[in-house]
Amino acid sequence: MSALEPDLIETTKLVAVTLKKAQVPFALAGGYAVYARGGPPSVHDTDFFLRERDVPKALDALGDAGLRHERCAEDWLVKVFHGDLLVDLIHQMNGRPVDDAMLGRCDEVEVGSVRMPVLDAADILIGKLLALSAHHCDLAPLLAVSRALREQVDWDRVRAQTHHSPYARAFLTLTDGLGITADAPADTVEHVPDTIPADDIPATEDLA
Repeated sequence: MSALEPDLIETTKLVAVTLKKAQVPFALAGGYAVYARGGPPSVHDTDFFLRERDVPKALDALGDAGLRHERCAEDWLVKVFHGDLLVDLIHQMNGRPVDDAMLGRCDEVEVGSVRMPVLDAADILIGKLLALSAHHCDLAPLLAVSRALREQVDWDRVRAQTHHSPYARAFLTLTDGLGITADAPADTVEHVPDTIPADDIPATEDLA
């Protein structure tokens, strides 16, 4: 499946419109939230955040719209399918419940011609940073997301809510050094010269 599979976009729009009609507060999350905010298109399913108490109402509305619910082992999300396309309805992020405050920080963004609430950029980064572990520590995709969303992110809040994670602290040290982090201290930013100073160029005889 391509990163921007047209059928998955249509499924995303269907779920959003259905939840809006059912008056279920939600936020587009995951790869589509990153893409909606201008980040790289890396999507294999659709994620929506909602409060746990709204899950039954959401399942009823989505069932009426033709999606089917399948039980899963995880206790922090439920899975629904539109044909063979997966939609995750997530009510906890890294052990933290989705609440009114999180949903209230969303921005309305047009996604495939449908306006919908999209997860706050800082919350996107917080979720991805807290997912890092000894067995899941590929920083390249996270660097791409951080570069793309850097000006939308409240980095102070990201630091405060991820400080307990050594993986998050290490990643933010890296983004500070690369100049990605908007509020990085000046002495931590790596400055790469555009040209090599003349004194650093070896003499021709030294190369013989």
